[in-house]
Amino acid sequence: MTKARIESNPADFDDFGALHALISAAFAFMEGRIDPPSSIMAMGPDALRSKAMAEDFFLIRDAGQPIACLFGQPRGSVYYVGKLAVAPAHRRAGLARTLLDHASDHARKRGHAALELQTRVELVENHATFVRLGFQQTDATTHPGYARPTSLTFQRAV
Repeated sequence: MTKARIESNPADFDDFGALHALISAAFAFMEGRIDPPSSIMAMGPDALRSKAMAEDFFLIRDAGQPIACLFGQPRGSVYYVGKLAVAPAHRRAGLARTLLDHASDHARKRGHAALELQTRVELVENHATFVRLGFQQTDATTHPGYARPTSLTFQRAV
């Protein structure tokens, strides 16, 4: 693939089954490692369609198929990004960085001070990746019903 073309809220995109497959494949390495399980386990294509209608949806396609995505939404002074996913066959091509940089530009234009994301405590390789991408850990949070932190919050100035 040549230079990645990011589509913001693409009006012609309707294959939420393929999007669900992309995110599920990208998050598969987490299965059995994180507790509680990823929210993608409880989401189907219809839930992703609703999410894309309620939030900003950034997509990269190759030959018409989704290969990377990210969702974003304002949360006070920060712009929260989630469900960042890159198809396993397209990893290490800079697509996550490209999506995050695009979200950062989007957030800055709307007056937000920082990007914010969360990753699970157990996913130390994700922590290292986000630090390399300019994020700093700012908090640890606990899912309902747990007595220990389950997620770490990271922020990056826009």
